[in-house]
Amino acid sequence: MSLRIQRLPPQLISQIAAGEVVERPASAAKELLENSLDAGATRIVVEIEQGGVRLIRVRDNGSGILADQLPLALARHATSKIASFDDLQHVSSLGFRGEALPSIASVSRLTLTSRTVDEDTGWRVGGDGGEVVDEPIPASHPMGSTLEVRDLFFNVPARRKFLRSERTEFGHIEEAVRRLALSRFAVGFSLWHNQRPVLNLEPAAHAEGGTQRIGELCGREFVAASIFFDRSEGGLRLWGWLGLPTVSRAQSDLQYFLVNGRPVRDRVIAYAMRQAYQDVLYQDRQPAAVLYLELDPAAVDVNAHPAKHEVRFRESSAVHEFIRRTVQTSLAEVRPGAAPPPVAQAVERLGAVSGNRGGSGATAGPFSANQPRLPLHVGERLSAYGQLHAASLPETPADAIREVVAKSPPLGYALGQLHGAYVLAENDAGLVVVDMHAAHERILYERLKTALTGEGLKTQALLTPVTLNVTPQERALVETHAPLFAEAGLELAIMGPDVVVVRQIPALLAGLDIAGLVRDMLADLVAHETSDRVEIAILTLLASLACHSAIRANRPMNLLEMSALLRDMERTNHSGQCNHGRPTWIQLTLDELDRLFQRGR
Repeated sequence: MSLRIQRLPPQLISQIAAGEVVERPASAAKELLENSLDAGATRIVVEIEQGGVRLIRVRDNGSGILADQLPLALARHATSKIASFDDLQHVSSLGFRGEALPSIASVSRLTLTSRTVDEDTGWRVGGDGGEVVDEPIPASHPMGSTLEVRDLFFNVPARRKFLRSERTEFGHIEEAVRRLALSRFAVGFSLWHNQRPVLNLEPAAHAEGGTQRIGELCGREFVAASIFFDRSEGGLRLWGWLGLPTVSRAQSDLQYFLVNGRPVRDRVIAYAMRQAYQDVLYQDRQPAAVLYLELDPAAVDVNAHPAKHEVRFRESSAVHEFIRRTVQTSLAEVRPGAAPPPVAQAVERLGAVSGNRGGSGATAGPFSANQPRLPLHVGERLSAYGQLHAASLPETPADAIREVVAKSPPLGYALGQLHGAYVLAENDAGLVVVDMHAAHERILYERLKTALTGEGLKTQALLTPVTLNVTPQERALVETHAPLFAEAGLELAIMGPDVVVVRQIPALLAGLDIAGLVRDMLADLVAHETSDRVEIAILTLLASLACHSAIRANRPMNLLEMSALLRDMERTNHSGQCNHGRPTWIQLTLDELDRLFQRGR
């Protein structure tokens, strides 16, 4: 190795940059697609051959590039998207670094053809992996641009050795197209592989089309079992689709996060999601969601990674807490009979929710807002329960009592028990089946949480303080995050350069491994700048109490007790799932029952 410092050749500089930007064919495809979107394209066609190694062609109908600027488009650090440091602080485009095209051109045979609205013909420029770029020549082309990348890594054979199979590499390209298609509903995308169509997404100019695209990219099952939400607070807006626990996954492969329209993989958002779902999922399950976060561009650094996969938030703690609280609240509001938000209604009109009777478009799903009155005989049969339920309300007028009976509760009225484990009920849509233990477990759990919130967290002093040996970094975290520990009911004191003692703990956690709990909190603070370990430990204890106190199987219940359970479910947050994420009830619609018995055939 030479000890002399020397300037690197421009070509080697470009190839080094390509190693950061162009990791695999999907990286190149992503950069080209982002350029098309930044050019205002409304139609993009992506053609792939041999997993992107032989060919990546991206055609768009964007604004195009002027002939005299085509060579500059392939020059390093040349871009039309920023011109000053202030622009870099407020980046709103997907691309801005000016490295993508020259980096790709340095490791492939690249051709760029483009035409603007003011030009009579298109122009073409190309490179062959070297430093020299051809002069532009006339070429027939509609308005927009076409980028062709052939023989990727032909001049860097070592890079080709690290590529996976053709199928795997194309899978990464398809995923990149999916993520960008989720970021721009108004843009149509077509994807071809080896001259065969894979995706054909029409532009979505309205909510119905957007929901249809979500269904095409994430699956109809996800759309049918998800809730749409949209909330804003303090300059932050979060909206999107949250999958119910019934569509949870073993991996995080159905989690899409977009920040100001940019698909990202972000630890702050992922951690907030895990916390928000902790009450409704098994610990080894991953939620499914498509989330869109919007905030001031100056509050997020999109220049944190060469490939622009990651971002950094100026106030990451505030963003984390907003996402956690918003998702948690949105999930808690899902109860039987809750009116669906506008986009969810669009899902029903698109037929994404099965069970529509006779093609009328009336939903038969569990979150229907347009439920007709119960058949008269059901109301008559349970009129006594209506009187009992209304009598529990203070000073209820007789007219209000009659109204309680006449209205159709979302879960209907109980008919009986099945094998001492399930409650059967009839509502306007058909038959409701309730897992009585799971439902009662959720009801008790939410009541315990409410009681804890009302009474406040009780603490107890330790007769023998717990001593921990800590590193200098952990000692600093104890000092910096003292309010967080205090809020969690923990009193920590620094007794020396490497010793911390715990003097007070939440009373509910007496007997647990307090030293291990504090160390886990410190590890969370290093990774995420926040921790919910104490909250999780307390909620786990409350969930265990609720599980052991809930109705057991083979416990006989009369009709009034069963209907009271249904009414409690309708008033309880998260009542659609037990504490472990399993469903507490299902709806069998009349259509589904008709099909089971082959009626109408």
